[in-house]
Amino acid sequence: MPSPALSLFVFAGLCLLAALVFWPRRGLASWIARAMRLNERVRLEDALKHVYMCERRELPCTLESVAGRLEVSTSRAATFLSRLGEMGLVRSTDQGPTLTDEGRSSALRLVRTHRLWERFLADRTGVPAVDWHEEAERMEHALSPDEVELLSQRLGHPRWDPHGDPIPTASGDLPPLRTTTLLSVNAGGGVEVVHLEDEPRDVYRALVEQGLAPGERLDVVARDEDGIVVRSHGEQFRIDPVAARNVTIRPLPVGESATGPRRTLDQAERGEPVRVVGIAASCQGTQRRRLLDLGVVKGTTIVPELVSSTGDPVAYRIRGALVALRRSQASWVVVESADDAAETADAQGVA
Repeated sequence: MPSPALSLFVFAGLCLLAALVFWPRRGLASWIARAMRLNERVRLEDALKHVYMCERRELPCTLESVAGRLEVSTSRAATFLSRLGEMGLVRSTDQGPTLTDEGRSSALRLVRTHRLWERFLADRTGVPAVDWHEEAERMEHALSPDEVELLSQRLGHPRWDPHGDPIPTASGDLPPLRTTTLLSVNAGGGVEVVHLEDEPRDVYRALVEQGLAPGERLDVVARDEDGIVVRSHGEQFRIDPVAARNVTIRPLPVGESATGPRRTLDQAERGEPVRVVGIAASCQGTQRRRLLDLGVVKGTTIVPELVSSTGDPVAYRIRGALVALRRSQASWVVVESADDAAETADAQGVA
C-alpha cells in the first residue's frame, strides 16, 4: 500500500499538471486553442490572397490550385473557400472562386503589408534577398492596419517592393500588371529588368546569383530551346527557360543597348584614382546604406592605397578617410578612370 506522503506527492503533481494544462487564458490548452485559431486565420488569408493573385494574373483559380497553395487536401481547401464565402469575401462561379469587392480590398491589404515588409527588409536589414519572401509571408498576418501605415510612413511611402512589384496604396490602387518576360524577347535587342518573381525560391536564388535585379540592363544575344543567352556589362551567360519566364522586362528602344563593359572598384589598381559611376542594383539593404554612408556616391574619387597580405580586404581612400572594403563589397561599386571622367567633363564644357 503506497505511503500517505507518496499519495500526497502524486496528487500535488496531478494538480500542478492540470493547472498548467487548463489554467484560463494561460494554460497549455488555451495556448493550443489560440494557435489553432491563428492557424485557421492564416490559412483563410492565404486562400484569399491566392484567389486575388490568380485574378490579378488572369490565371484560373481552382479548388486544386487553392489546395496546392495551402498544402492541404482539396476537401480542406473547400472548407476554407466555404468559410470565405460565409464571410462575404469570395463567391463561387462556373469559372471558379472569385473575389467580392470586400474580399479584394482585404486581399490588397495583405499584399500591401507583404510588399512593404519586403521593402523594409531590403532597405533596413541585412536579411538575404532569398529570405525576404518567407519573412514577409509571416509578417503579413501579424501587422495591424495602424502598424502597416506607420511602416509605410517610415519607409517614405515606397511605390515598389525590391522585386519590382508595385505596392498597393492605402486605398488599394495599383498600376497595370507588366507581363512581358525575358522568354518572349527575340535576340538582338536590349531589355531592362523590371521584376523578378521570388517563387520558387531556388529559381529566384539562381537569378540573384547571376546578378539580376530590377534596374539591370541586358543585351539579348541568342535564344534556343536551352534558354536565353544575355550579356551584361561585358559578361555573357545563359538563363534557362524556367528562370527566364520569371524575369519581367521592359524592351529598350530600338538601337539602344545595355551598358558596355563594366569596371568595378575591386578591379582598380593600387594607387589608381577612379571615379564612382554608381552602385550595382543587386546591392541592397544595409550593404548599400553602408556604402552610401561612407560617401560612395556618383562622382566620388576613390584611390586603393593598402592591400592586406591575403589581398582581401583592401583599404581605399574615400573623401579623406581610409576605409577597408572586402573585394565582394568593392565589386558592387561601378567606377571609371578618373582621367576618362575628366576628359568627358572637358568635352561637355563642365568645369
